[in-house]
Amino acid sequence: MEFSTVLFYVFSAVMVLSGLRVITSKNPVHAALFLVLAFFNAAGIWMLLKAEFLAIVLVLVYVGAVMVLFLFVVMMLDINVDRMREGFWGYLPLASGIGALVVLEMAAVLWRGFLGAGDAPSDAAVGHIGGTKELGRLIYTQYIYGFEIAGLLLLVAIIAAVALTLRKRKDSKAIDPADAVRVKRNDRLRIVKVPTVNQKAIDDAAIAAAAAANANKEAP
Repeated sequence: MEFSTVLFYVFSAVMVLSGLRVITSKNPVHAALFLVLAFFNAAGIWMLLKAEFLAIVLVLVYVGAVMVLFLFVVMMLDINVDRMREGFWGYLPLASGIGALVVLEMAAVLWRGFLGAGDAPSDAAVGHIGGTKELGRLIYTQYIYGFEIAGLLLLVAIIAAVALTLRKRKDSKAIDPADAVRVKRNDRLRIVKVPTVNQKAIDDAAIAAAAAANANKEAP
């Protein structure tokens, strides 16, 4: 067995286990971290297939941006995980049926691929799989409209994330940035003249009052 084959099985096993922990972990933060681990192993498999561009994009986009957004939303929003998990086992039969159907479809596709393994592409065609130059040429020529639509969708997602964090709530304190910009010097500092107090006169008066009170107590 070649070393690349061993790496493929290692990456695949860790990715499958990480995917199982994503859906079985009770803590949403732990589930997101296991998803990060699954992405890294998927990037390793892309590297074994000599698709370096797809591996780098998977790490930079999904791990560096999408997962950070997931964690940001999970930590900022008050999500009741126990309430979301109510009725989980009731949907298990339907989910199992859909999962079995997906597995059968993938098995049929892979079986046809194995049957046609003799018609393997040439080395020149394989060298373009995942290549930066070839993918860039296709994206900016044949798939330019889809690329622009994806960019607009990401822009909408960014605006929605910012809107979620800037919403006004009763239990949080927030300031208006426009008011902070329009503030003047006199609004920040105000000098108030306070009349001086003769502390010595106040002390003497207090002593005299105490002495008078004692004299009244001692008088018959």
